[in-house]
Amino acid sequence: MIFLTIGTHEPFDRLVRAVDAWAGETGAEVFAQITDRAEFVPQHMTYVNHVDPAEYDARCAAAPFLIAHAGMGSILAALKLAKPIVVLPRRGHLNETRNDHQFATAQKFGTRPGILVAETEADLPQRLSQAQALVAAGTGAAGPISPTAEPRLIAAIRAVILS
Repeated sequence: MIFLTIGTHEPFDRLVRAVDAWAGETGAEVFAQITDRAEFVPQHMTYVNHVDPAEYDARCAAAPFLIAHAGMGSILAALKLAKPIVVLPRRGHLNETRNDHQFATAQKFGTRPGILVAETEADLPQRLSQAQALVAAGTGAAGPISPTAEPRLIAAIRAVILS
């Protein structure tokens, strides 16, 4: 089952509504974490308000791909598991977040294999279809990243601290 997560802070009805419409049109099975402050109630997918960290990890691991806001936690979860992820960034001008940091994050990480950026909800169905195609072809995302910093980074930081 595809896992949709919107983070823990604010609702993201624009993303949830678009994924719910896609699930209704395609019959895709989606499990969504939407927060208790969401105004939109999904009709075509299973949802909960919150998931604890263990369930979050389990759902990420079990999903063929993830759908999320462009938060670093969601992107890193997908990268660690080498799973494709479709992201729709929250936008500052739509009052979904304080500024456009998620848009900048999506632009930066969208160049990596398996990170599919929908700049608007109109782009979402195509990106979701692309994610399904990646999974079907077995090409997914780039290999998993390490959950810890690279030794070169640690050495560089250590050198600065000790100097």
